[in-house]
This record gives sequence, structure tokens and C-alpha cells, in this order.
Amino acid sequence: MKLYADRPARRCLQFLADLLALLWIVLWVRAAFALHDAVAAAGASGTTIAGVGDAVDERMAEAAEAARGVPLAGDALAAPLNGVGDAGASLGDAGRSLHESVASSALVLGWMTALLPVIVALGTWLPARLRWIRQASAARDAGKLSGPARERVLALRALASVSPARLAAVHEDPVQAWHTDDRAAVQALAGLELRRLGLRPPRPPKA
Repeated sequence: MKLYADRPARRCLQFLADLLALLWIVLWVRAAFALHDAVAAAGASGTTIAGVGDAVDERMAEAAEAARGVPLAGDALAAPLNGVGDAGASLGDAGRSLHESVASSALVLGWMTALLPVIVALGTWLPARLRWIRQASAARDAGKLSGPARERVLALRALASVSPARLAAVHEDPVQAWHTDDRAAVQALAGLELRRLGLRPPRPPKA
């Protein structure tokens, strides 16, 4: 697999593009974690509210139980204490609901913050990168062929990949030149394909 071009300028550009894409992804993932933590921290108040509500419920239940021991007026005294306890239980439930809602929102926001930029990066940079790797690897594999066959393969790839203006600069009818095996035209076309990919001519196979 050929990952980078042979020519220094093209190789540096590829390396820089890979580095920028990686930095872009890392920065957005870190931003997603930071946003998740910030939103989740806001939900900590829900835990505090739940704790206060549960404490009120527990204390009022104890007070109501003690009030029931008072002769004659026990139930009357316990009733308002139970009411306060029920309010505390409702407060505890509301606090837990708030905490769960904020935690869910933090998770969703974190994923959205990370996924959207990463999808954009992978949808623009990665396809072009993989296409170059595939084409460059195929061009490198052409080096396993004999000289004329290698040049014809590269020239054929140039006919499918290089712009018509550059093809016309090589020969007025590059397709016909390839079919008739015009050696000068074929070699020039092969050179166009290698330059397009930023590659040097492949080394011929060892005898």
C-alpha cells in the first residue's frame, strides 16, 4: 500500500492534510467532552435538590411518627408533618428527574458536537485520500511489469484520469497513439500519470 507520494512537495502537502484532518477530529472530540462535562455539571443541582427533598421526607416521617405518640392530638399533629414530608418526596423526585434529563441532554449534545464535524471531515478528506492511495498503489504495482507493458498500463490510466488539455499536449489523438503503441506518446502519457500522482517512475523488476 502506497500512503504518500514520492515527490517531496506532494508528500508534504499530503502529510499536512492528514495532520490537519487528525487535529480537526481531535479538537472536536475534545470540545464534545468539554461540552458534555459542562452540561452534566449543571445537572449536579438536581442531585442536591433530590438529597434535600429526601432528607425533608425522612425527617418529617420521623417527626410524624413521634407526633402520633401524643395522646388525643397525635394524628392531628402528624397530618401536617406528613404533608411536608410528601412535599419533600416530590422535591426529591423532581431533583432526580432534573438530573436524568440534564445527563441525557449532555450525552446527546456531546455526540452531536463530535459526530457532525467528524462526518464532514471523513466525507471530504477521507474519500480523496483513499482514492489516491488506491491509484498510487496500482501505479506502484505496475512496476512489476516489463518496461513497455508498465508504460502502457500507466498510459492507459492517464487516459482515464488526466485532463483532456494535458492529454492533447502529448498527442493530438492520445487514444489512437496508445492503440498503435506510439512509444514516445505512450511514455509521455505514462509520465503524465506519474506526475499526477506525485510518483517517480517505478523501478523495473530485478532479473
